[in-house]
Amino acid sequence: MKTVKIYGPGCKRCEATERMVQEAAAKLGVEVAIEKVADAKSIAMAGVMSTPGIAVDGKLVHAGGLPDAARLEQWLGA
Repeated sequence: MKTVKIYGPGCKRCEATERMVQEAAAKLGVEVAIEKVADAKSIAMAGVMSTPGIAVDGKLVHAGGLPDAARLEQWLGA
């Protein structure tokens, strides 16, 4: 199971990012545990300067804007 953290205040892009993670995981047949992090201090401490941010298994892989679907599959498949 992959642990995915989505960093952001809960905006439309953050919600879309969560849906994209769920869809990519379903397509790959990978189980994911998604945690949403909305606290500004926690977001900054994770190194996310622009939201939404994504961390997979503790590694920050994306920050700012919607992720590319192919890259998202790559991160979840690794």
